Amino acid sequence: MTRTAEFGVITTKVPARLDRLPWSRFHRRIIIGLGAVWILDGLEVTIVGAVAARMTEPGSGINVTSADIGTAAAVYVAGACAGALLFGRLTDRYGRKKLFMITLGIYILATVATAFAHDAWYLYLARFITGMGIGGEYAAINSAIDELIPARNRGQVDLAINGSYWVGAALGSLVAVLLLNESLLAAGLGWRLAFGLGGVLGLGIMLVRRHVPESPRWLFIHGHEDEAERIVDRIEAEVHEETGRELPEPGEAVTVRQRDVIPFTEIAGVALRRYPRRAVLGLALFVGQAFLYNAIVFDLGTILNGFFDIGSGSIPYFLVLFAIANFLGPLLLGRLFDTLGRKPMIAGTYFGSAVVAAVLAALLINGSLTTWSFFLLVSLTFFVASAGASSAYLTVSEVFPMETRALSISLFFAIGTAVGAITGPLLFGHLIHTGDANLVGIGFLVGAAAMALGGVAEVFFGVRAEQQSLENIARPLTAEEAEADWRNEPAPQDARDRLRPEHVRQAAHEREQRITDRTARRRERERTRARRYRPGTGPGSRMYSPGMAGTAGTASRTSAMAEQRLDDEIEQITHALEETGPTSRDQLEQAVGGRSWGTGRFRRALRESEREFRARSLANGSYAPTDGCGRSDSTPDDPHDQR
Repeated sequence: MTRTAEFGVITTKVPARLDRLPWSRFHRRIIIGLGAVWILDGLEVTIVGAVAARMTEPGSGINVTSADIGTAAAVYVAGACAGALLFGRLTDRYGRKKLFMITLGIYILATVATAFAHDAWYLYLARFITGMGIGGEYAAINSAIDELIPARNRGQVDLAINGSYWVGAALGSLVAVLLLNESLLAAGLGWRLAFGLGGVLGLGIMLVRRHVPESPRWLFIHGHEDEAERIVDRIEAEVHEETGRELPEPGEAVTVRQRDVIPFTEIAGVALRRYPRRAVLGLALFVGQAFLYNAIVFDLGTILNGFFDIGSGSIPYFLVLFAIANFLGPLLLGRLFDTLGRKPMIAGTYFGSAVVAAVLAALLINGSLTTWSFFLLVSLTFFVASAGASSAYLTVSEVFPMETRALSISLFFAIGTAVGAITGPLLFGHLIHTGDANLVGIGFLVGAAAMALGGVAEVFFGVRAEQQSLENIARPLTAEEAEADWRNEPAPQDARDRLRPEHVRQAAHEREQRITDRTARRRERERTRARRYRPGTGPGSRMYSPGMAGTAGTASRTSAMAEQRLDDEIEQITHALEETGPTSRDQLEQAVGGRSWGTGRFRRALRESEREFRARSLANGSYAPTDGCGRSDSTPDDPHDQR
């Protein structure tokens, strides 16, 4: 890391060092310490919904009516929105770790306090504060996870963590059966233990979370670059000890001008002034999923009971199956968000859930649904929709600058929840109350339309963020300030280049030439074979030019950085073959750590190595080094291309 003291400007490879790490125990700790709170949230919300009726009965120990319970649910949502906005801003200001410890502490205290509720006003207050803690968690946790997880795994991990809410929901439905069993627990005790259980689990999560470090990305921007370096050093040492392999060289550095405080007005104006299309995208995704989820999930038990004659005692078992379908969606589809890409998968899940919901609505209106066919279709709808809903958090976390990340999550969560979580249940509640299946079917059509609008927004405004560094998707505000500072100096890049040793400058020039030649050959192959040109579908769809990663727009930087990573991977394969000689494909992949590159990346790099005569395939399926002479114009195309 280098520093220019008079401007407070630093150049660091901390983001690149974090993104090149292979999967390890450290990342699993991040998932457990930060992601487990979603299980806790699902557990509590489901249990509270299940024990709500018991709280209104005589002998419960609290004087509330069913209307009071409904008000408490609305107060909880309001608290979540308020907490997201408040703690989102504080997370960007004071750091990820401080706030995710504070918000979890608030949640624990408030949910335990709810167990001692004796009147409606006390219940409202405790639920509002509990909601504030959960809302703050959404902002602090999503920003911390995305800044600590490598770029190639970020989509899959984020979706799985957000989807784990439904693991808690399934457990909550089963636990509620025990808590409501009066042969085991008194009527006034079971519901109180439900809230106390949330506090106990929260304490366990806090013990694990103490070992999660502050985000090094946040640290170096806010003037703590030495601490950021120490944290990354420790992580790298742990990963090296676990894997026993040398880590690959990190990618490009980022230059930022450090700032201790970034004004709220500057942060709040980023979405509207600099990224209006991304702001529309975030709103559409959040409102669509919030409407569909809050409308159906809150009323699913009522629909099963009122229209399909399912007894109240059996409904928790249906909810368990429904929760499992919701969790399997992001778990099974999440990997595709990192391989096929964000745009096709996000648009596909929003459109897909809309189509299934529309089919369900048509069959419901037609009167041709049985209990199980209805439940199968609604589960399928949310199997797909759950991955889309989780991707809304992922999208907003990725597409705005780091200094605004937590606030962006909280802002779009608050707006989406306020709109969708209020209008959805209100609309469906009135439609269900009519007892008319046709009107309920129309409600499903409205939910399908809300999801379809999110899909349309993704098609037009979506961002190709898969396997890209966060700093490459949206340049930090402080990085752009640093570039503005450099523009006041004569020829800053030339000046920095002159400070490099001659061999370093020569290696950089050779690398740029290799990449330029490689992309030119790829375009020539596409033209001669009359392949259909699809703009923006892969790293080779744009022509590479030296310096593109630092000076062009986001799309060009994305393409350039992808080409640079491919070149690094080809170089690793070449050096491994030169050191070991003929090697089987599996041994070669293990030697370079190809499995940690991401799905399909090793195969592609090996194929490019053959095209460029950096490696050659042997008859026994092994690979050997070549003389490194390169490819001549008369060289025939790689036989792999004929497949």
